[in-house]
Amino acid sequence: MTEITEVPSPFCGIGTDDLIIQVDGNSLKVKENGCAVNTPAFEQTIQNTSPTIAGKEVSLDEAVGKAADLLRDSNQPVIGGCATDVNGMRALMALADRNGAVVDNMGFGGAKRNFLAMQDSGWMNTTLAEIKNRCDYLLVIGIDLEVFAPRFFERYLWNEASMFLPDTSDRKIVYLGKGPSGKASTSPNNKKAKVLECSNEDLPEVVAALRTLVKGNSLVIEQVGSIAIKDLQFIADQLKKASYGVITWAAGALDFPHAELTVQTVCEIVKDVNESGNRCSGFPLGGKEGDQTANQVCGWQTGYPARMRFSSSFPEYDPFLYDSQKMLDNGEADVLVWVQAFNSSAVPPQVAVPAIVIGRSGMQFDKEPDVFIPVGTPGIDHVGHAYRLDNVVAIRLKKLRESGLPSTSEVLTAIEQVL
Repeated sequence: MTEITEVPSPFCGIGTDDLIIQVDGNSLKVKENGCAVNTPAFEQTIQNTSPTIAGKEVSLDEAVGKAADLLRDSNQPVIGGCATDVNGMRALMALADRNGAVVDNMGFGGAKRNFLAMQDSGWMNTTLAEIKNRCDYLLVIGIDLEVFAPRFFERYLWNEASMFLPDTSDRKIVYLGKGPSGKASTSPNNKKAKVLECSNEDLPEVVAALRTLVKGNSLVIEQVGSIAIKDLQFIADQLKKASYGVITWAAGALDFPHAELTVQTVCEIVKDVNESGNRCSGFPLGGKEGDQTANQVCGWQTGYPARMRFSSSFPEYDPFLYDSQKMLDNGEADVLVWVQAFNSSAVPPQVAVPAIVIGRSGMQFDKEPDVFIPVGTPGIDHVGHAYRLDNVVAIRLKKLRESGLPSTSEVLTAIEQVL
């Protein structure tokens, strides 16, 4: 039994790197600094180590060979999930390039809303380090931030020391849309966050009204959604008075039609505040289960984020046409490769076409895939790198145990070499 300190997490997205984990053979126990996201992810037990073909245990070479055969005979394979580390994603891209596959990150349905806004009109965003050292006003739109990242406030808002703030407990926190479920946003001096609740469906109107007020225009109505205009005016005034305001949102939580327009409005509010003379930045949330890693690797290898195809012998990006689920539903794809090294609960969708699953040990299927190869988890079973949610730091992940499981990169590379 050993104890490993300063363990970084690939699961929470915010780059927590201070976990203390007890290792007893293949069993892990988070002793300190765990949270509702990290602790169950680290402590999950290994349940299966042998590859299977149609539910029957086989050797790794046999499973790799069968996967290669299925891909060799396909006309349009799709690779979904894309939940892995940097090396795993590089191997995934090489395999897609080899057999003309579509690459579609499982989180792209939400991330697309950010990309469409960024590509159309640009944005001004910040980093976790800037939030930690400068932010004096945080506006959270449409998400319960402490559920998304339980230690966000502890690590980046209520930190003891800040380079540019004399007292971090004086920071102001405001929730717009969805309120907090706990007390993480309550400051060390016991000041609670201000909460203006409304439904997700009302957020487009509410955010548009807020932008109107930030620009200095008036509204003749007294209420939008369930929020009084005078309360929105108070937020607009505070944003323009803050020394370094930050507006944060999670595109995946904005589950309503044309949510990219609401993201764009949020980004325009940030620009409007800066035009008024004070500093303000946006902060999109993400980074869980390798979604930022997938888009980063795709970006610096092809120039596009992770929804593209290689069947024309070069990468083609289209956030609408290359939706893997739609392609499977429409009969456009004839093989599914599902890559998910972080979350054993994130099983592939049930499909009528052959399925190859390269996933974390412990996955349970209603229908056994044609090929299942259990792989190690980056940051537990092997070293690796994963991008945190602000895209500026690639976290160096540690190896904690000897499980004998291959990495995603090793498996995908083996399949590609057979092809």
